[in-house]
Amino acid sequence: MNSETSTTSSDAASAPQAITPFEWIGGEDRVHALVERFYDLMDLEPAYAELRAAHGSDLASARQKLFWFLCGWLGGPDHYQSRFGHPRLRMRHMPFSIGIKERDQWVACMDQAMGETGVPGELRARLKESFMGTADWMRNRGAP
Repeated sequence: MNSETSTTSSDAASAPQAITPFEWIGGEDRVHALVERFYDLMDLEPAYAELRAAHGSDLASARQKLFWFLCGWLGGPDHYQSRFGHPRLRMRHMPFSIGIKERDQWVACMDQAMGETGVPGELRARLKESFMGTADWMRNRGAP
């Protein structure tokens, strides 16, 4: 990647090449808005019922941890690692039954949240692809 940045005047949401996804999304405030909308949708949308059921009755801890994790994963501050060390996502999610249905609901819910919080289209597509790869890797059940 070259060190020059470029933007197009026709697409204000287009990211300069030299910034991180964290900067492109808009920093901590925008990551926080994304995480809040993600968990709000999980509560509101019947299409995410199995996903919501897997999270227990209180989402406060999950909201905070996902916010901390995404900040660092997107190239911003490593809030999660500074508190808990390496994320070890697969190990940390092993106690939860994650199949194809839960994977697909997680990705769909996050994609909907990205759309509703104004994540730029190109970034949204890249993140959705990355989220799907990670979510598929987290599966510990083969059947839906």
